[in-house]
Amino acid sequence: MKITTPNGTLEGESIETILKQYGLDCLRGADLRYADLNGADLSRADLFRANLCDADLCGADLFRANLCCADLFRADLRGADLRGADLNGACLLGADLRGADPCGAGLSGLTVAQTSILPDEGDIIGWKKAYVDDATPVIVKLLIPADAQRSNSTGRKCRASKARILDLQDLDGDSLPPDTTAHSQYDRSSPYRKGETVHVEDFDTNRWNECAPGIHFFITRIEAVEY
Repeated sequence: MKITTPNGTLEGESIETILKQYGLDCLRGADLRYADLNGADLSRADLFRANLCDADLCGADLFRANLCCADLFRADLRGADLRGADLNGACLLGADLRGADPCGAGLSGLTVAQTSILPDEGDIIGWKKAYVDDATPVIVKLLIPADAQRSNSTGRKCRASKARILDLQDLDGDSLPPDTTAHSQYDRSSPYRKGETVHVEDFDTNRWNECAPGIHFFITRIEAVEY
């Protein structure tokens, strides 16, 4: 493989070979966009300001790696070992962090805040796509109360522990009859009916688990329509 860095192009059979030959700091500022680093051993590697946009880091060993100011936009970090990694100033927007809790890494409060799209206080309105008769898509207008747990990972999909159903609408925005019942595409155990409140008892408080238990929603209607 070939890797472009500010100090020239590095070549080797694998990323591990390159690190062994050129040193753990050879990847500072490296261009690793779209790189296949699935399962790679990058422990203690210096990836300061590296461009890892859309890189496949699924299952990678990033133990104590320096990812400070690295660009991890839309990177696949599922199951990656981020223990002790420095993620201060890293861009994690759109990154898939399922099974790779970065709270155990050096993640600054600013970085956490920059990936959060939900207010910490107050009621919010959410929008969810659901289905009637398993076939007809509808949009559920939700009130996420101030006392509900709510989170998003690094993308636009959000989760909440409870929500009140304000309205059920067709895709064009017209209200459906008040006795309409809709269900989530993936979970039929919690019906959505106007005026009722839905609770999720096993809400996962780890915000980085985007697909974990919770009421999934978006904060704009168009995102729910297009989902």
